[in-house]
Amino acid sequence: QVQLVESGGGLVQPGGSLRLSCAASGLTLDDFSIDWFRQAPGKEREGVSCISESDGSTYYADSVKGRFTISRDNAKNTVYLQMNSLKPEDTAVYYCATGSCTEVAGPMADEYDYWGQGTQVTVSS
Repeated sequence: QVQLVESGGGLVQPGGSLRLSCAASGLTLDDFSIDWFRQAPGKEREGVSCISESDGSTYYADSVKGRFTISRDNAKNTVYLQMNSLKPEDTAVYYCATGSCTEVAGPMADEYDYWGQGTQVTVSS
């Protein structure tokens, strides 16, 4: 059975940092492009970042560029999203998913891909 499990969310003050993890079982993450999405209440889902399975290239939405970093640890079968200089507008539920990752379109995934259950990130003073 395939599972993606996100962890690392929580409450942090503006300017703080969090590292989200996306751990997989039942599949090898290195065989997939991995996407990070977020969804805030009342807002549409936003593709935040992704890492390609083919060459490890990465993509970042303009809203997080320079603050977030995506990486893989193949030995742990885990993908990370390091989030620095967090802002209140980063508050959302963050999801990882298998999908596609291109320089033009960024992260793309649908109901036919594997998704985690999400982890809440709240940035507030």
